[in-house]
Amino acid sequence: MPEQDVIIVGAGFAGLTAASDLADAGVNVLLLEARDRVGGKVESEVLPDGTRIDTGGQFFCRDMPELMVLIKAHGKTPVMTYAEGETIFRPPVAPQKGYELWRQVDALRDRMIATKPDDPELAGLTVADWVARQDIPADVAKGFLRLVKGLWCRSPDEIAFTYLASNDRRITNTHSELEMFLGGTAHALAGELAAKLGDRLKLNTAVSRIEHSAGGVEIWSGAQRFSAGRLILALPPVAVRKLVFSPALPAPVDKALRAWAPGYAIKVQVSYAKPFWRDLGLNGTVMWQEPQGLYACDTSRGGYAGLVMFIGGPLALQWHGRPLEELHGFVRERLVDAFGEQGADMRDIHVRDWVDDPWSSGAYSDVIVDPEARDAEDVLNAGVPPIHFASSELASSYPGYIEGAIVAGRQAAARLLAAGARSDAQRTL
Repeated sequence: MPEQDVIIVGAGFAGLTAASDLADAGVNVLLLEARDRVGGKVESEVLPDGTRIDTGGQFFCRDMPELMVLIKAHGKTPVMTYAEGETIFRPPVAPQKGYELWRQVDALRDRMIATKPDDPELAGLTVADWVARQDIPADVAKGFLRLVKGLWCRSPDEIAFTYLASNDRRITNTHSELEMFLGGTAHALAGELAAKLGDRLKLNTAVSRIEHSAGGVEIWSGAQRFSAGRLILALPPVAVRKLVFSPALPAPVDKALRAWAPGYAIKVQVSYAKPFWRDLGLNGTVMWQEPQGLYACDTSRGGYAGLVMFIGGPLALQWHGRPLEELHGFVRERLVDAFGEQGADMRDIHVRDWVDDPWSSGAYSDVIVDPEARDAEDVLNAGVPPIHFASSELASSYPGYIEGAIVAGRQAAARLLAAGARSDAQRTL
């Protein structure tokens, strides 16, 4: 008989949430994580001055209800991202012109969201194809493509248009998704969720092979074997593809998994003695039209002063694997160009390269690059019992965000509970 009712693979926010919900319902659950930490694409490190920073997922806003409830339940107080003062645009433009450009980019984004998913005219299009069909100024088209590279971290020439439109329909915030962050790090919140699971969580347990049948699953990590009635793979689709299944997954599920490719992102934290930009009447935000995929904002709080710079899409891929000193020089040059010589007076530069991450596949999330795979998300959300899928990519709201991971984990747990998952480990589910 199975040793567990449910095994979950992957201790990011999706896996942690699913495990917590099932455990609270009395289900005998075991959570397996390959790394020596929890959090998935949410992680943290300590800078030389002792400040702990989020090196992965960090930002959120008040419009993300599941995460806001979790933050409140754990007694956390968000830090509001500094937003007073002017934004810097590069290449330089007058602020009013820069804001007007991004208003038009947002209008094009609204046009994309309003498209009909089943419109035959959209079949087979990439995002770049769709943009080329729009009657818009060249700078607006360029700004929109830059937005896609920065947020979805892949070239618009590769991303399936119907996927992006569907994905963006589920990102419904009215406040900026960079509105706030946790001074004590989002990663610490993941750690508190994990602590509640106790011995239901096993770290350093990399799963490589899954044997499944109608009666349950057997999961192998090296010589270790685990069995359960049901399995939740709380992993990005590209990471799931690395696992060996016996028997092989059904062709529609395999095709759905192969529709995805990883996002490319590098996160850079730059520390200063003080947030000097505030004295200059600036909010610390820099929006680059060139090079595309580059963005910076203020992450100062308490006694710490700093900027975070995101490098996304093809630009991140270009910098991946290059000498760190060269990347430091690139960051320094961009910030000096934006802020003047004070931008070079850095205390520390910390780089987290998420491109080709061995366990998360990439960042911020996987994206669909097969324009013909219009049902890939539906197929994965349906699963192939006893195997179920749960990742932020598949969430019904805020895919690609911490909020989306929580939603996906909660939805997967609810599906299993509705199907009869319970704490009787002597019965095959």
